[in-house]
Amino acid sequence: MGERKGTNKYYPPDFDPAKHGSLNGYHKTHALRERARKLSQGILIIRFEMPYNIWCEGCKNHIGMGVRYNAEKKKVGNYYTTPIYRFRMKCHLCVNYIEMQTDPATCDYLIVTGANRKEERWDMEENEQILTTERAEKEKLETDAMFKLDHGGKDKEKLKKALPSLSEIQDHQSGWKDDFQLNSTLRTKFRTQKKVIAEQEEKDNAVRMRTNLSIPLLPEKEEDKKLAALLTYQAPDSYEDKKHSKRKEICSRSWFNSTTATPGSAAGSLIQKLALQGREARVAKALSSSPAQLIRKHPGGFSIKTEPRATGTRRKSDPEVNTCVDEVAQTECEQPDAVVRPRADQEAAETNDRVKTTEEVNGGLMNAEDSEKEKDRSRGPITSLVADYSDSDSDPGQ
Repeated sequence: MGERKGTNKYYPPDFDPAKHGSLNGYHKTHALRERARKLSQGILIIRFEMPYNIWCEGCKNHIGMGVRYNAEKKKVGNYYTTPIYRFRMKCHLCVNYIEMQTDPATCDYLIVTGANRKEERWDMEENEQILTTERAEKEKLETDAMFKLDHGGKDKEKLKKALPSLSEIQDHQSGWKDDFQLNSTLRTKFRTQKKVIAEQEEKDNAVRMRTNLSIPLLPEKEEDKKLAALLTYQAPDSYEDKKHSKRKEICSRSWFNSTTATPGSAAGSLIQKLALQGREARVAKALSSSPAQLIRKHPGGFSIKTEPRATGTRRKSDPEVNTCVDEVAQTECEQPDAVVRPRADQEAAETNDRVKTTEEVNGGLMNAEDSEKEKDRSRGPITSLVADYSDSDSDPGQ
């Protein structure tokens, strides 16, 4: 920069090369400008590149190798005649300052403060490698004959210990001398393995197509074969045996539907549902019929008749049904025909409303009817009403 400015820029009339030397001397500025602002303190600002991976002690962040900083460079000592320089830079992630310096003895950089090194160095002594001879030892070998003789004896002992491993390495290397033969052997082996793999892949694809699978198949093992032999996926009976047993079952069972069924089974629940529907239909038909059709006159007078097919939900011991029949009989006996007829219609309607859907009430009503008839016969010829719940219009008594 300074040379270019000195050759390409303006030279003032009072410029004296002998006195000023250059334009920088004339303007009393350094060629590095701001980078030399601390040059009076022996500090020069340079562009420093991180030599290895470190951890910042201020922010605990990782700083990779190759990250560049504007570092302050200054001389802090010498290693023999080689100067030792120290670099001070600020972390780009925090306000912490990192100081590093050169180590000419090991040709490396040392961290002074502000960071920790990420240990990735190769230790030759730990890995039993041959170490480089240090400078002092090298000078002593060149000048001291007794030290050289002693050092030679130690080297021979090391050679004896390392001789078996060295001979093994040499034998292993001698087997690889014929490159053409080795290459041919490897290519033959690869071709054979490739054919085997291709055949196995064809078999696996055939199995996948047959079983409609889309998963990779593993090679067979003896344990898998033994386990597969123990499993049976075939039915115990053949198709013909099943067909014969089914025909035999059909021939042996009854042609008529069974009236009894298990209450918890599906057939039992279906039969109960159909029976309830039939009872409800008969009760609805009996309720929809007019009172005139229910009341009929017999030669001996009026009497209450209950059809055996009418069903209800009341039990034989239900007091309401018995009291209803007794009240109807008493009203018929006390009042004449003209007054009894509407009263009988009303009582018949009430009796019809109380009739429910069970077979047990039929028995109770029939018992009540028989008892009333016996009472009427004992009293003599009394006019009574007949409540007929039959579906047919014909009267078996006429």
